[in-house]
Amino acid sequence: MFRVVTVPDYAAFLPEQLGTKRKFWFQNDAFVDFLFKEGLPDSGEDWSEKVASELCNLLDLPHAAYDLAIWQGRRGVVCPSFVPPGGRLVHGNELLERWVSHYPITQFRRVRQHTLRLVLTAIGNTQAKIPIGWVPFTSVDTAVDVFVGYLMLDAWIANQDRHHENWGLVVSSEATTHLAPSYDHASCLGRNETDANRMDRLTTQDIRRSMQRYVERATSAFYLSPSSKKPMSTVDAFREAGKIRPAAAKAWIERLEHVSVRDLELIFVNIPPDRISAVAKSFALKMLELNGQRLRALKEVLA
Repeated sequence: MFRVVTVPDYAAFLPEQLGTKRKFWFQNDAFVDFLFKEGLPDSGEDWSEKVASELCNLLDLPHAAYDLAIWQGRRGVVCPSFVPPGGRLVHGNELLERWVSHYPITQFRRVRQHTLRLVLTAIGNTQAKIPIGWVPFTSVDTAVDVFVGYLMLDAWIANQDRHHENWGLVVSSEATTHLAPSYDHASCLGRNETDANRMDRLTTQDIRRSMQRYVERATSAFYLSPSSKKPMSTVDAFREAGKIRPAAAKAWIERLEHVSVRDLELIFVNIPPDRISAVAKSFALKMLELNGQRLRALKEVLA
C-alpha cells in the first residue's frame, strides 16, 4: 500500500490562500516545506491526486510529488514545495496579464483569453528553462515541449482544471526562470462520480451513457481563440499543441505507449481500500484505457 503521511496536529501555521479547500504549509523534521491539501469528504480528491502523481512517474513527466495524508482525522494529500529557497512561483494569470490588456486574472472559469496558442507563446517568449532537476529526452528539450506533455497528461486522465493558476513558472533566487512541474490534478478520473453512476456507465447498453461518450465530454480550460464559445476538449487541446510542436507530441505519446495495463493496475492496487471503492478503480482504469487509445491514434495524424 502507498504510505499515508500523518501530519502533526500543530502543523497548520501558514494557510495557503489559493483555492477553496483547507490548505497549509508545514515543515517536516528535516525542515522541508510541505503543503497539506484536505480533500472534501467522499470527493475522491485524495486518491485522484495520488494516482495522477504515480501516472506522472510512469511517463517521467515533471510533477509535484503527492502522498496520501491525514491531519486531525481529515484526509488529504501532502507534497513538498517545488520552489527553491528564495524563489517564487509565478502563476499563469500573472504571466498572461503582461501579454493581454485587461486579462481577467481573478476569474478561473470560462476565461476565453486563456487560449492555448497564447499560453505556449508566452511560455516560449519568457525563455523559461525546463523544470528544475528534470532530464530532457529526444524531441523534448524546451519548456514548451514539456508543457505539451502536461496537456497529454490532462487528456489521458481527463483533468479539466488546468486553469491559469494551475500552471506557472518558477523564478529562482538567481533570477533564472523554469517551467513549474505539473501540479494540482485532483479533478480527474471521474473522482466526483457516485459509484451508482460509475456502475451504470460501465455496464449500460445505451451508447449515450457509455464510457466512450463519458470520456469525450472532458473539457480543458483552454480556448482555441478568444471568440470561441466554449473551451476545447482535453484531447483537442493536446491535438492543437501537437500541430505546434509535433515532434514533442509524438515523443510524449511514445512514452505513453510504454505504459502497460499492469503498470496501471499496480497503482490502484496500492491505494488503501478505505480511500477508493472497487468500482471507482474499474471506472478510472477504463477511462485511462479509452483515453490512451484516443491519444495513441493521434500519433499517425501529427505532421
